[in-house]
Amino acid sequence: MKKRDFIADDILSKIYQNKYKAGDKMPTERDLAEQYDVSRYTIREALKKLVNIGCIKVIQGSGIFVSETKYKSPLIYNSLTEKKFKDIQSKIIYLKKIIPDHALRKIFDLNDNSKLWEYQRVRIVNFQKMQIEMSMLPCSYFPDLNEEEIKKSVHDYVQQCDYQISHFITTYSSVNVNKEEAELLNCKKGAAAMKIVNRGILQNGKVFEYSEMINLDYSVSYFTPFNPYSHKYRKN
Repeated sequence: MKKRDFIADDILSKIYQNKYKAGDKMPTERDLAEQYDVSRYTIREALKKLVNIGCIKVIQGSGIFVSETKYKSPLIYNSLTEKKFKDIQSKIIYLKKIIPDHALRKIFDLNDNSKLWEYQRVRIVNFQKMQIEMSMLPCSYFPDLNEEEIKKSVHDYVQQCDYQISHFITTYSSVNVNKEEAELLNCKKGAAAMKIVNRGILQNGKVFEYSEMINLDYSVSYFTPFNPYSHKYRKN
């Protein structure tokens, strides 16, 4: 693990341990550099990660402060969404309308005549292909969806269409990249990757998105409260 990543994770741990509380002013870059015995550049890189995921904010001339939002989501960060949208490019493979099968009609609660948008795109971070995404959205919700919107943030587009996103249900599993995926990602067939299956839910309870993603070099951190009832159940 790089020093900057270790430092970012250690500061993050101290925030969730309440050693640095919401609203508190943190030590200066100089003090942190002395504590971790690294350069101020390394500290800046570690702090940049924490700023990107919303755990701290740097106020010019005032200092570094812990944000108030740390417990609003159990997801602290993942290695793709910590990047700003401007640092992520999308290469569109296709966009088309499909007739959903029985399983997809169940997922989206559709009638037999409804169609779905299906698109595939490759996500590029720092000039490296990192993710293949295949997603589906109801045509009736988004009749004007187009490739230009898919190149940007689809979730921005959903909100621009006056829908309120509530939450996501996400499943992770480890996989090996197949031949077709390897060609899209410019990697070796059989390379280790993370498969992420995602359902996006609107405030009205409707599913607006179903996605399957293959990610290289993927990491994720969660804040997970201890569940004593689940622990007790597992002991029986």
